[in-house]
Amino acid sequence: MSYPSEPRSLWPEGRGVIKSTHNSLLKEIRKLHNSKGRREQQLFLLEGTHLLEEACAVGHPLATVCCTPQWQEQHQELWERAAKLADRTELVSARVLESIATTVEPDGVLATAHRTATAPPQLSTLGIALETIQDPGNLGAIVRTAAAANADGLLLSANSADLDSPKVLRASAGAWFKLPMAICTDLTAEVSRYQSQGMQILAAVPDANLTYWEVDLRVPTLIVLGNEGSGLSAGLIKKADRQIQIPLSRGVESLNLSIASALILYEAQRQKKLGFGELGIGKEF
Repeated sequence: MSYPSEPRSLWPEGRGVIKSTHNSLLKEIRKLHNSKGRREQQLFLLEGTHLLEEACAVGHPLATVCCTPQWQEQHQELWERAAKLADRTELVSARVLESIATTVEPDGVLATAHRTATAPPQLSTLGIALETIQDPGNLGAIVRTAAAANADGLLLSANSADLDSPKVLRASAGAWFKLPMAICTDLTAEVSRYQSQGMQILAAVPDANLTYWEVDLRVPTLIVLGNEGSGLSAGLIKKADRQIQIPLSRGVESLNLSIASALILYEAQRQKKLGFGELGIGKEF
């Protein structure tokens, strides 16, 4: 993929700041607030300096970058990097930026990014697969945790929340660009493919006989978690080599999905550092 060597619009003489909220470009950007607009335009929103920094760090192709004059003056280096990746750049008033953002107080910049085709990630040691995840905040938090726990990648069933929705991107805190991810139309088939490559498949279910720390997670492992309310489908549970659970105190029905995933992912890291079955007391993690 090639990018323009110079930004197409760095304000030729006479070009001003967009101040009207009825501008046609802004109308198209607002459509990206919902799933239909993102699907039709094959674009998604990046809101804020941090997400733009992470996108630029990996050279993700951008469609449009909109910022206030004040932001541009304060972030000249980032602005120039983003402009080289973008098809279009625009200066906008603070009022206009607020009208196209999903956040209450945007920090001065918003970009639209191209959706790109991604191959299933190469999972060699640790991966996570999510089925029918509906809460974008949970999904973004899991992306962030998986990246922090050094997972190889994440698989997401196609009937889940949009992986590139604004809430997911914000909750991921920039880790979205660090973790290889793929959306799977047939998650069970994809899990089977990794299983055939020698990965241990673990299904997290509330009534499993084993707790998550009783399984050796030092071997190549794919952790499979399901919907916040209904859990995993019968097909994925049947596919698993083992079922694991997180024990809960009496009267507590469940844990938040992002917390559950964090416990298992970091148990895998603990075992790799300290050994399976070892408490690790007095050892450096």
